[in-house]
Amino acid sequence: MLPGISDDIIRKAAQGDLRSFEAIYKATSGFVYNVALRVVNNREDAKEVAQEVFLNMYHKLKGFRFESSLKTWVYRITVNCALNYAQKTARTRGRETEYRDVVMAGEVAPDARAQMDGRHADEAIEALLETINPEQRACVVLRGIEGLSYQEIAETLKININTVRTRLKRARENLLISKKKVADECVS
Repeated sequence: MLPGISDDIIRKAAQGDLRSFEAIYKATSGFVYNVALRVVNNREDAKEVAQEVFLNMYHKLKGFRFESSLKTWVYRITVNCALNYAQKTARTRGRETEYRDVVMAGEVAPDARAQMDGRHADEAIEALLETINPEQRACVVLRGIEGLSYQEIAETLKININTVRTRLKRARENLLISKKKVADECVS
């Protein structure tokens, strides 16, 4: 459960009470933005996704049935919005990535993580995340960054737990391959 968010606040927000919805917004906005950012891998796009998430929450809160926690429900909406946005933007603009820029500039060396400040480390993580597909990225973000269990990820994404395991396994394999490519190109 979210700190400071009771079932009563959720019910009031579902009935249109703006102060209650604002309390939910304040309790969830940070992780909504962070999850969206990790899935779409672009700050401006993450802001767009977050706006869409809160609009969806506002309209769908009346249908919240308390079968899962509010946090799980918000994760589900966030990941779905982010995946839809990522797929839509992938079709409309090329798959130009920061990964390519990093590799072409030769900025990443095998020992670079220890030498990078926080900003560069974030850029490297974003670049690596961009190398995997959005479904795998969502699983990696929910597991590695948000700390959800496999079962919680399965519930959030409404997929089988074995699908979660498969996506995470493939994502890890792809991330290792990408990391090796970066290291190899920096050595050359």
